[in-house]
Amino acid sequence: MSAPADIDVRPITEAEYPEWLRAVHAGFLREPVVSETELEARRAQFEPGRLLGAFDGDRCVATFRSFAQEVTAVGGEFVAADAISAVTVTATHRRRGLLTRMMSQDLAAAKERGDVLATLIAAEYRIYGRYGFGPATSAAEWTIDVTRAGLDPRGPDLDGGRIELVEPGDVRKLGPELHDRMRRAMPGAISRDDWFWQLKTGAVRTAPWTEPFFAVYRAADGTVEGLMAYEVDDKWADTMQPLNTASVRSLIASTPAAERALWHYLCSIDWVMQVKSGWRAPDDLLPDLLPNPPAAGITMQSDWLWVRILDVVRALEARTYEGEGALVLEVVDGSGMTGGRYRLEASPAGATCTATTRSADLTLDVRELATLWLGDESVARLVALGRVREEQAGAGRGADALLRTSRRPWCPDMF
Repeated sequence: MSAPADIDVRPITEAEYPEWLRAVHAGFLREPVVSETELEARRAQFEPGRLLGAFDGDRCVATFRSFAQEVTAVGGEFVAADAISAVTVTATHRRRGLLTRMMSQDLAAAKERGDVLATLIAAEYRIYGRYGFGPATSAAEWTIDVTRAGLDPRGPDLDGGRIELVEPGDVRKLGPELHDRMRRAMPGAISRDDWFWQLKTGAVRTAPWTEPFFAVYRAADGTVEGLMAYEVDDKWADTMQPLNTASVRSLIASTPAAERALWHYLCSIDWVMQVKSGWRAPDDLLPDLLPNPPAAGITMQSDWLWVRILDVVRALEARTYEGEGALVLEVVDGSGMTGGRYRLEASPAGATCTATTRSADLTLDVRELATLWLGDESVARLVALGRVREEQAGAGRGADALLRTSRRPWCPDMF
């Protein structure tokens, strides 16, 4: 077995991309053969310098990809982020420091580029805290028993609006503008590039494709305010009674009226007895859009978007604050990348964050700051858990008044 020092960690070349992709398959326990269809579809994602591989001889044994992304901060500003994906280490080469080497290279490059954050969706909770990442959003899935929901089976009252079934090409035209409106109002949402829309509508295919139904909600003036992709299975009881389930792949909306209309539409389709919501915000409106909210039960919940802050000053100045006050934070960063003592002065009119020598109110690791950045977590709760230390009595409650948000952040996408 090669010594760790003999394993070469470096950006891959385009010629090495097929071998790198094969290693991604191995790491995610997929079929260890990459089809020509998938290879050609994914070549559009190749960006020199942003795909790292660990090579033991000619064989790629670990993979890492990053790409440019925007994350919506509290208040609607788009923040430049280094999105991390395709992180694998082949089972034969675990615990040899390969992920640490790839992560260190990528985060250093992101910091040099001027990215404010790094982001990822964690497949394993325990891995990423040691690199300064903290879970910043969560997600939940509901399963609706349509027969108990209490909705009018004749369908939704659209109040002058309408629902249309549309084709994939229509989605590629209408979706990006709707998503940009939605994400500006949703802390934690991320940007979607053209490849995303092609992948989600079957224009490019990396795996066997089953085309969903696409439905849009138009307000009375014709503006598209909601978009949903869903599929329906074909299941019947022995007595020939329908037992079909509609599963939502994606639903985005810029208004509560659009959300209400799309959920009611889906629950009113003939033969649909159950609806699976797909991943939604943890405080989603869905259950309370039903006359009988208990008909929607949570069937899954999890952490979702993880954040690693690369620039404390820019991260804290990018977001808005519902309250007014000042807070001195001692930020500990074992990597030496962005630690220090910072004074945040914030109000609804804006915020400034500067290095300071004043006494700290709170001491916390950079991963805890990441967890707090989008306003979803309670400082007082982290104090109780021993993950944040109060240097001044009551500082945790004061920080909560400044940092918490009225609605919980949400990232609708996997990457």
